[in-house]
Parts: sequence; structure tokens; C-alpha cells
Amino acid sequence: MPNFITRACLRALYGTVACALASGAADTAGAGGQSLIRDAEIEHIIHRIAAPLFEAAGLDANAVRVHIIDDSTLNAFVAGGQKIFINTGLLLEVEDIGEIVGVIAHETGHISGGHLARTHDAMRNASATSILAMALGAVTVLGGQGEAGTAIILGGQQAAAGSFLSYSRAQEASADQAAVEILSAVGKTAEGLYTFLDRIGHREALAGSPRDPYLRSHPLTRDRLRFLQDRIARSDVPSPSPDPVPAPTLRRMQAKIHGFLGSPNRTLRRYPESDRSVPAHYARSAAYHRLGRLEQALSEADALIARDPNDPFFNELKGQILFENGKVREAVALYRTAVDLLPESPLLRIGLAQAQIETNDKSLLPAAIEHLEEATRRDRRAPLAWRQLAIALGRNGDIGLSSLASAEYNLLIGRPRDAARFAAKAERLLFEGSPGHLRSRDLMEAAKAATRGGR
Repeated sequence: MPNFITRACLRALYGTVACALASGAADTAGAGGQSLIRDAEIEHIIHRIAAPLFEAAGLDANAVRVHIIDDSTLNAFVAGGQKIFINTGLLLEVEDIGEIVGVIAHETGHISGGHLARTHDAMRNASATSILAMALGAVTVLGGQGEAGTAIILGGQQAAAGSFLSYSRAQEASADQAAVEILSAVGKTAEGLYTFLDRIGHREALAGSPRDPYLRSHPLTRDRLRFLQDRIARSDVPSPSPDPVPAPTLRRMQAKIHGFLGSPNRTLRRYPESDRSVPAHYARSAAYHRLGRLEQALSEADALIARDPNDPFFNELKGQILFENGKVREAVALYRTAVDLLPESPLLRIGLAQAQIETNDKSLLPAAIEHLEEATRRDRRAPLAWRQLAIALGRNGDIGLSSLASAEYNLLIGRPRDAARFAAKAERLLFEGSPGHLRSRDLMEAAKAATRGGR
């Protein structure tokens, strides 16, 4: 399983998943090719940053989901109730962790303030991929491409561009006020948010018009900056608390994004062989891997593991490289080490299970099933976990539960008719009254509702 490019591809005009989550899936479709990406390390970092902010705002940290969009433009927004979307372009733009903290605090302020409530209510149960289709349309409309944007939105869920992602000045001021209070509660000032807004506002002013979606959807006024500056000056935080993750972690995350999503040759120029830092090894390993230069990719990964053999993500990186080059059994050992080091990560468990399944060794199927069941307990909305669980259960001879997992998978990726078919099969095969049997009925009803809603 790819440790970074596990994409939920979009067919934007229909708001559904356009390609199955599969090992090595990297193609996208839809408006501009944007897609959601899953990465164990980046999600771990963002969770460490965001969880204290959610809790300070009185939100359930496990209920708010942060999704990462593969998009080089600078943007972040809230949609679908308690879902925050952040572009990779924003993660690459910031210069310190405090800016990410400030942006997430501001978006958390939109959630706690109930902004765009009607739109949220309409999309509360929508998948992240459907919401992204709507967001792409809304940003297109805000950018002046009305007809194209409306088409995307109408396909997504018929959300109105007049309200979706269109925050009023009053709401922006309210979210800023909430962000200041949230940041204060975790021992921080709004300096990171101010720095971020001031820099992008200055850049856009020089350009003459707002190019970045963030400023189109979040109108920036000098009043907002003056408010933040005043609150920073009057802050009663005695001494700012340390950042939730160390500063080098940001450079490492940015290098990983460059390595896996940017041009490999440009990445190698950005991180030359003379640079022996952790971010440089990370970026070069990914770039060499994408260029098919296996020995060099493994050499860079080995350099990282030599620095810290107990880093789960260094082990995962090497495991991915081995797996995607057909060295599956060797990959299993690396993924197993990663899971042992960070057992709470569902994505690491999915990677290990997929490698175990691909060995075609039946003795590894029970362990793979155990990892996938734990992954789905921790993240029920991970399609790849359900798909792999269906495969593992089927190979292990449990067709009823395999059909149930297939129903979960198809419902998540926007195929309600297939979901209903698999749910019906599971209902026939599973013992009446068992948890799986009851779940098959729930999935059947959900699939019927989704089918009706898609007409």
C-alpha cells in the first residue's frame, strides 16, 4: 500500500469516487485533478496540532475530521458539519508550525460558531469526496467561472454557491475572536494566524487580485489584522507553550509532500545530494522511488532508519518502496515494525495487512484480518481498509463477513447499488441476530437511501 498516495479520486460532476482505492493508485479525475490523500505521518502530525484546539473549543476531538487535499493552491475551509479541509499548498506555504496552529484554530472557530449551518446540515452525512466536489465548484464560482462551478456544485449535492464557503465579514471576525480564545486556552497567542494572514494578504495585494482560494472564501480586511495585532499585544498568556510538534517536523512534512507530489526532478534539485538532512533524505527517497531508481530510494530510506530506527514512518517509507517493487515479504517486516511503534495508526495497520495479504501466505490472513478490523474500528471511513478486509475474509473462507465488508466499501465510495447487493448477500449468509447480520440490514437501508438521493 502506498504510504502517501492513497487517493480518493473524484468524478467532480457527480460527486462520487471515480477510481477504486488500490495499491499504487495515483490518477485523479474531475475539476483540476484535485483529490483527497491519506498519509499516516501527516495525519499524525495534524492530529497532534488539532486535537488540543478542538478540545479547547469544547468539541469532541475524535468527531472532527481533518482532510488533506492534493492541491497546490493555498486554501483551508470547513464543510459538512465538523470536517476541515486543508490543501497541501497551504502546508507548503507556511514557515512555522504556529501558522498551521492558527489556521486550524480559525477554522475551528467556524465550527464552534455554527457558520454555514444550513449548508452543514444538508451535507452532514456526505462523504468527504462529495464535499470536495462541492468545494471545488464553490471556489470556481467565487473565482468568477460561474457556469463551470455551478455544474460541479449541482453534481456534488446541489449546494448553493451563495452560501457554501462564502463567509461574511461578521463570521470571519467571529472566527478570529474564537481562534484567539482557543489559542489562549492552549497557551498560545494569535501570532501564527496573524503572520499567515499578513503574508498572504500582502502577496495578493501586490498581485492586484486574490488568486488564492483562501482569500476568496475568507475575505481579508485590515480590520481583522488590526484586531489580531491588538489581541497579541494585550495577550495575558505569560509565556507561549511549546509548539505541539517540533519545528523540524514541519520541514520533514514539507519535504515528504515535495517528494511524493511534486516533480521528482525538481525535488532532486531542491534537495541535492550534498544536503544530508532528514528532510532531504526523505524527499530524495520519494523522488528516486517515483523515478524507478530502487537502489537509490532504498539507500536514502536506510539513511533515515540509521538515524532513528524507532521512527515508525521511516520504516513505513522503506516498506512502501519494497512493497511497490514486488519485495512483499521484506515489506511485511518493515510495516510490522511501524505498527509495533505506532499501533494506534489505522493507516499503518492497513499497510501491514495489505502486504500480508499480498504474500499469498494463508498463515498470515488471521493477522491481516485482525489489523484491518482494528483499523476499521479506529477509522470506519477508510475505504481501502474495508476493501482489503473483504479480500482477506474471502480468502479465509468467511464469505458472509467478506460480503459485509464489501458492502461497507461500496457504500463509502459511492456505489450504493453494489453496496445493497453485497449487504443482501451478507444478510443471507450471516447468523440472524448476530452483529454482522444486524449491520447488513443497516447497510441495506443506507444503500437504498443513497440510491434514492442520487436520482
